[in-house]
Amino acid sequence: GGGLLVGAYRRRALLVRRVRRHALAEFLGTFGVAGVAQVVLSGRADGSYLSINLAWGIGVTFGVLVAGGVSGGHLNPAVTVSLAVFRGGLPLVLVLALVAAQVLGGFVASAVVYGLYADALDAYDGGHRTVTGPNATAAIWATYPQPFLSLANGVADQVIGTAVLMVGVFALSDARNPVVAAADSTVKALAVGVLVLGVGIGFGFNSGYAINPARDLGPRLFTALTHGPAVFSAAHHWWWVPTLVPLAGGLVGAAGYQAYKVALR
Repeated sequence: GGGLLVGAYRRRALLVRRVRRHALAEFLGTFGVAGVAQVVLSGRADGSYLSINLAWGIGVTFGVLVAGGVSGGHLNPAVTVSLAVFRGGLPLVLVLALVAAQVLGGFVASAVVYGLYADALDAYDGGHRTVTGPNATAAIWATYPQPFLSLANGVADQVIGTAVLMVGVFALSDARNPVVAAADSTVKALAVGVLVLGVGIGFGFNSGYAINPARDLGPRLFTALTHGPAVFSAAHHWWWVPTLVPLAGGLVGAAGYQAYKVALR
């Protein structure tokens, strides 16, 4: 009896340690909206849409390098959930902890960017933080759809964009893929960054290619404090699309990659 209790205690202690270490890694790895702030606040004088995409790609690369050796460098609840469903090995408590850490990382990073650009924000909008209008700044942090975008098209945009991302992530993490198996971790991290860059260049126009609930919800929660509740009601309550739909898109992409592997047998 005593041996069973000791074994159970050790397993619990190991799980707690794993959750703590992995959550910390995901928190530190999930940073990056400063590229958008520079472009918007400078009136595009010091950046462009391409520079935003490059900033995200570089940020993701280094995020994976920071967190990859500990947690795998998911940085995205859609990645975490898809890996848990199709690859296994992630207890529910760990999945929940990683998602919470990712969202918190996005929130804290948003606060850092807000403080860094406090004077520039005041110069840009006169101290009036708005979600819509010519001097709106909420989109520096969270994503919003183009005025013409329908809900159906917006949902499809997030499903397809996240599915493309997930096919690439699953390919890069496939131990049976000989091309990937031969690459070291730094090259894989760079490849993930290039993948995000490609998704941004190809899928960003409609609504800013969230493809990551933490990248949108964490910053949106922060801007609820600075810009008010309109960040959730704007664009016909758009917020739920980049928060929930990428989870479904990730599962679609992961299922597609797994089906592709089965078809090759």
